[in-house]
Amino acid sequence: MKTFKSDKLTIKIYEDREKMGKGSAIDIKNAILSLLEKNDEINMIFAAAPSQNDVLKELVSDKDIKWEKVNAFHMDEYIGLEKCAPQRFSNFLTEKIFSKVNFKSVNLIDATSKNVEEEISRYSNLLKEFPPHIVVLGIGENGHIAFNDPGFADFNDKKLVKEVTLDEKCRQQQVNDGCFDCLDKVPKTALTLTVPALVSAKYLFCVVPTTLKAQAVYDTVCGEVTENCPASILRTKDGAILYLDSESAKLL
Repeated sequence: MKTFKSDKLTIKIYEDREKMGKGSAIDIKNAILSLLEKNDEINMIFAAAPSQNDVLKELVSDKDIKWEKVNAFHMDEYIGLEKCAPQRFSNFLTEKIFSKVNFKSVNLIDATSKNVEEEISRYSNLLKEFPPHIVVLGIGENGHIAFNDPGFADFNDKKLVKEVTLDEKCRQQQVNDGCFDCLDKVPKTALTLTVPALVSAKYLFCVVPTTLKAQAVYDTVCGEVTENCPASILRTKDGAILYLDSESAKLL
């Protein structure tokens, strides 16, 4: 494993996805246990994407984590998908982790709500009541974090949750990941936690494998800190760590 820093962001490069998943899960576990020494319960936000499979698998198998003291949240959700759709991020996370460990609570975004503004208000109020301690996230092919795409990302956003229109590169990524058969089936709008909502956490563990993310990783680590690459905000955060495999790190 190789490690270095870009501004405040720590970068860890592993030989392959399996080692990346194991390494990131160990750091996440240690952060959970450390926080629980001073807090009766903590709050975690999870990303939902195939890129997270390795770390989620390791977290679920770790018997030392006191999940019964963790309130779980997720960071974005498509608008317009049926509740049973496997592409819904709430369903993905339920399958991968929410149903497999005993969380204190699981708090899901309901993007099927007929009143989107009411749902935004409800979830925003939950985040105010249970401010995040840990965020487990990825980076999109366009450099987004959650669904804060270039053009919609706002480093000074006053909102915690908002409705966004997804750019074409973001939507195409969902096809590249095998989540949808074609671009026409990918929803065009979503609800997302904003950049300030995500980076308010003490710890940010960003897990990014595969060659498809190599350019976004390079821009995050080596480019300007700019809303044109929303993930670059991680370089301003103490407690942020970026986990890469050899493919996603190949341009560094």
